[in-house]
Amino acid sequence: MHYFERRRDRFDLFDRMDSPAVNLCFPLDLPDYRPWCKEQGLAPFHVLLCAVLRAILKIDNFRYRVFEGEVIRIDRLMPSFTVVNQHNDLNFALFAWSDDLREFVARGIAAREEASAMTALNNRYAALSPRAVKDQVFITCIPWLDFTSIQHPAATLGSPDIPSLAWGKFRDGPPGRLLLPFSVQAHHGFVDGYHIHQLARQIAAELAGFMG
Repeated sequence: MHYFERRRDRFDLFDRMDSPAVNLCFPLDLPDYRPWCKEQGLAPFHVLLCAVLRAILKIDNFRYRVFEGEVIRIDRLMPSFTVVNQHNDLNFALFAWSDDLREFVARGIAAREEASAMTALNNRYAALSPRAVKDQVFITCIPWLDFTSIQHPAATLGSPDIPSLAWGKFRDGPPGRLLLPFSVQAHHGFVDGYHIHQLARQIAAELAGFMG
């Protein structure tokens, strides 16, 4: 929490606002990891999800939350993301973290299959305690659209402390590169544009690390 105390005055400034959220949408430039995923038999979405969440954990500003009126720093993440079921209705998939990429992907696929087979909202998500919810980042993927903006829902307009991330349709960039629309929404008391820039660079670094 030492780093947070340096910016507590910024937190106090933005937290008093009706909506303290900052939301940036931008083309995320990544190494094209899709051929590597094909060689390894790994699902590209779940590999990117792992890279995103690992990057989140390496940037303190994305680990701060507000719980019972106090700022806390989370020590872990519970991976979760949106899926569609057979009726094309949204549901939530969540699973236990693994440091091993292959196990992470396997757990994510199992969670996707479980959630997409449900017609009602996932009871595991609804049963989370208020504190356990803070160990998440809200993740959604809109693979059909090359979007340029997005408005993330917020349970309480004045408390967007859990970051919301979204990405869209992949498209080819320069040779060896991949571009996709990417959105980051977070509490401006914790996160500035510079930290979103750091996150983008770290995601690319995580993918490069997977590929060796």
